[in-house]
Amino acid sequence: MIIAIDGTAASGKSTTARALARLLGYGYLDTGAMYRAMALKIIRAGIRLSPTTSAASSLTTEVAPETLSQIDSIAENTSISVRNENGSVFVYLDGEDVTDLIRTQEVSSMASIVSTLPRVREVLVREQRRVGREGGIVAEGRDIGTIVFPDAELKIFMTASLEERARRRKRELLLQGVEVSLEEVERELRERDERDSSRAHSPLRKAQDAVELDTTKLTIDEQVKIVMDLVQKRISSGKTWSCGLWK
Repeated sequence: MIIAIDGTAASGKSTTARALARLLGYGYLDTGAMYRAMALKIIRAGIRLSPTTSAASSLTTEVAPETLSQIDSIAENTSISVRNENGSVFVYLDGEDVTDLIRTQEVSSMASIVSTLPRVREVLVREQRRVGREGGIVAEGRDIGTIVFPDAELKIFMTASLEERARRRKRELLLQGVEVSLEEVERELRERDERDSSRAHSPLRKAQDAVELDTTKLTIDEQVKIVMDLVQKRISSGKTWSCGLWK
């Protein structure tokens, strides 16, 4: 079975997906971490990108042709893997463990931008599909249920209010020692939502057959229980993934 968990930033996707994978004994695929790792490599190459506001008041990213060519080359010559080891998830960039290095605000902002670039998306989606070929995974990330695994047996689309998502993200940043105002976090999440939903390639949207889960007032345990109940219903229906086929 492939379980695809999509949704807005800071809606609880990663925490829920990790817990679900652990309970089911499935692999966990964090596609967002893959974009963060790519963003880290692009930053290390000395490339800086920032969103601009177009005349239509939507956030876009204008990249000079020579810079885009450089990024395309980086994407095509980068190895990124997400591994489940001893109950923990590690992210490797060209063989280097970058699990902790990709959780900074700078990398997060860059990841949101580079995820709009067609060649980057093409390279990473191809790798994500390779990982999911055998099934038995919980995959999370934006557009995972619409583009990466459109045939996933169970799709969840997680949302939460902007205010609650900002509070969650601020708590995460404080744990990393990053001081930031709630207003600043809200602004960044609002901009990210707009970028994700208005981008030309693979915009954020709920799959028609996805179950929407508003986590605004839910605890992590409650989120996991709701999704686990949905998984059990699918399993009890008798349709499971085996040897590359739905049976």
